Amino acid sequence: MSRPTPKSFHVKSFGCQMNAYDGTRMAELLEAEGMTVADSADEAELIVLNTCHIREKAAEKVYSDIGRIVKKARGSQQPMIAVAGCVAQAEGAEIPRRAPAVDIVVGPQAYHNLARLVADAAEGRRALDTDMPAASKFDALPKRRRQGPSAFLTVQEGCDKFCTYCVVPYTRGAEISRPWAAIIDEAKALIDAGAREITLLGQNVNAWTGEDDKGRLQGLDGLIRVLDGLPGLARIRYTTSHPNDMSDSLIAAHGTVTKLMPFLHLPVQAGSDRVLKAMNRSHDVASYLRLIERVRAARPDIAISGDFIVGFPGETEAEFEETLAVVRAVNHAQAFSFKYSARAGTPAATMEGQIAADVMDDRLQRLQALLNEQQHGFNLATVGTRCEVLIERDGKRPGQRIGKSPWLQSVIVEDGPAIGELVTVDIVAAGPNSMTGAIVAGQRAA
Repeated sequence: MSRPTPKSFHVKSFGCQMNAYDGTRMAELLEAEGMTVADSADEAELIVLNTCHIREKAAEKVYSDIGRIVKKARGSQQPMIAVAGCVAQAEGAEIPRRAPAVDIVVGPQAYHNLARLVADAAEGRRALDTDMPAASKFDALPKRRRQGPSAFLTVQEGCDKFCTYCVVPYTRGAEISRPWAAIIDEAKALIDAGAREITLLGQNVNAWTGEDDKGRLQGLDGLIRVLDGLPGLARIRYTTSHPNDMSDSLIAAHGTVTKLMPFLHLPVQAGSDRVLKAMNRSHDVASYLRLIERVRAARPDIAISGDFIVGFPGETEAEFEETLAVVRAVNHAQAFSFKYSARAGTPAATMEGQIAADVMDDRLQRLQALLNEQQHGFNLATVGTRCEVLIERDGKRPGQRIGKSPWLQSVIVEDGPAIGELVTVDIVAAGPNSMTGAIVAGQRAA
């Protein structure tokens, strides 16, 4: 049965930065088709749920969202509903079977076909696409439009590491690197659209490789060095990295590339060699700590961030204590920590020694207490430093702005600098999650 083609849309993204990038690209694609962005989901004729499948019960949360949308629409025209992203890839045709209100299902490698799927759904045709085609979806996406001061740019997708707890290889596919020229072109388009900072994204971003414009094989450091020379770009970041892909030349780039910010997200996941082997992480604690030492030798002021999983099957209390020891040895500026979450189809889901929920809760609380203490300590240590802050958004009070320090801290300043302005700031106070800065007179950048 046909229905009106939607004229407005709202994209709601969950999960990682790559999902945020994908959500932005879907919005740009729909706008290029003549649709307008609705101020809220309640006002949209098309709602796109751009989903994440990393955590436990991810699919159930999607069905709950769908139920809320349907309930709100009772007595009025129900919006068209599209489920995109990794849950769409994992669940596929099961989604409209369980939730008949869903009109479109599209995986993360097929969202460039979203406009066609919207048209199919409007005509009452089946609108499901979870293919992983060899052809790059990026070639079919529109040119980047106006950006905020900081923008994401996906350069690598997929994962070949097959950690035993992780669904990414099954939902995002094998590791692929976008071509050199496509990345440089998109970076230039982002700068032209207003971006001052670009964060390069990938499931294992430091696994990126490609041939440059002279046919020479390059790694991520080569790409970063070329981006460093682009006029108008002030800052470069990248995430998420795998320890096995931190090359000597990439480590060296942290000490020599001016625009590469002193921040590195490098997950270790656990502090026990036995647990790391069971996770199929392909590195041990000693090699990880040596890697951190080398990065800090190249860039002494670098801030280290990481990911940790507690309660992996078979983890003993002593092995959890080894994780705490690694945290103390590294001293993180930021970190993300999670309870192990069994994902259907992954090897870890059927391992013996699944840990009780209350044990995982206790371990997570203890780990997070230590990580929060380290983050606050790092913030306190930056008080008294002078640095540049990229202004990104308004604060709560008139004239107040919030930007990012080189170490990815949120910095609150007064005197109303323009969004997108790079200002020199003295850090004067630190909280657990944000800093207070005073703009240095006569030191505003363009």
